[in-house]
Amino acid sequence: MMVQAGLALLLAAAAAAAQPAYDLLLKGGHVIDPKNGVNGRMDVAVARGRIARVAPSIDPAQAARVVDVGGLYVTPGLIDMHVHVYAGTGLKGVYTGDLSVYPDGFSFRTGVTTMVDAGTSGWRNFPDFRQRVIERARTRVLAFLNIVGGGMGITSEDDPADMNPEAAIRMARENRDLIVGIKVAHYSKEGWPDIDNALKAANELKLPIMVDFGWTNERRNLKILLEEKLRPGDIYTHCYSGHRDELLGGKTNPAMWTGRKRGILFDVGHGGGSFYWNIAVPMTREGFWPDSISTDLHTGSMNAGMKDMTNVMSKILNLGAPLEDVIRMSTWAPARQIGRADLGHLSEGAEADITVLSLQKGKFGFIDSAGARMTGDRMLVAELTIKGGAVMWDRLGWAATDWQKFPYKKRERPK
Repeated sequence: MMVQAGLALLLAAAAAAAQPAYDLLLKGGHVIDPKNGVNGRMDVAVARGRIARVAPSIDPAQAARVVDVGGLYVTPGLIDMHVHVYAGTGLKGVYTGDLSVYPDGFSFRTGVTTMVDAGTSGWRNFPDFRQRVIERARTRVLAFLNIVGGGMGITSEDDPADMNPEAAIRMARENRDLIVGIKVAHYSKEGWPDIDNALKAANELKLPIMVDFGWTNERRNLKILLEEKLRPGDIYTHCYSGHRDELLGGKTNPAMWTGRKRGILFDVGHGGGSFYWNIAVPMTREGFWPDSISTDLHTGSMNAGMKDMTNVMSKILNLGAPLEDVIRMSTWAPARQIGRADLGHLSEGAEADITVLSLQKGKFGFIDSAGARMTGDRMLVAELTIKGGAVMWDRLGWAATDWQKFPYKKRERPK
């Protein structure tokens, strides 16, 4: 009996030894991992859904599946930190309904593994958003909670009576695994109830706020917001919109520079009406680059100038930002902004969220929110998207098996 048991152990050990150490090996790619200071040719190995090793050369015999990504860029999974994905409610003409899109249809095909909904839901309807969309999506969906209880739709964002910091605090604490900050958007009346109430909640929660500043006037303007109201780590989105005097007299508004010195962070938030070449070109020529790149994805932006995450990244690249900075603005930088240091990098042990990009060269046209074109000579394209070690998007079959070698299975009739 002991001999048989010993033989079984030996056989089990031999079988284990015969198993490849890695489930997936991305070989020969140019890895850009800003958190870890990696910018060069590296192999990336994945095992059990996590990054197992990043090294100049990993033996392909150690991997169950090897993908040749020579000539391509391997980056952490992209993080789009401004989207609207509270879809499926049936509400017409609002973001808490028909103006939102389902995340999985727009994420992986553009290299995005994590989306952050930017305040589409508030403390009143976040539970519905969670069960209706977030928990059913394969995309990782996090959220800024709107300080307005109904979010962007079922109540007015201009109504201070629906801005309840205590209710927002309770909802955020009950959903701390998903809520990464408080959102303020579209306020068009007098005073600062939106900002002040959001700050009350955010201070208690120790979370950032993201501000879509809405309408301005002499008593409610960018200077007061960036120099007096916002705190270090708070996020100003739509930084190249021009709607709030981000560009003043042909120059970057001094309040923007002061805000940056104070530690305020600036996000692209392209959207359907918040990115214009006549604003972005002069500001970036002065050196005012965004801290993070995002799409402001919704039905009004997806088929217009914005298009998708890699298109917006390509715009910043063609404005003159180095590729490594564009990757940082789309991975590690937004991960830090939302307090998720587990995301946005390829450290060993991290969840294997990986994007493989091609950098195409030629003559391309990029359209802003007004429909104006700027030409560029480089365009990023998502070739392969991996989330948790699983291939979610494979544009040209990089990770696929040739059909002549594929183990097809005969479909069986259901019993």
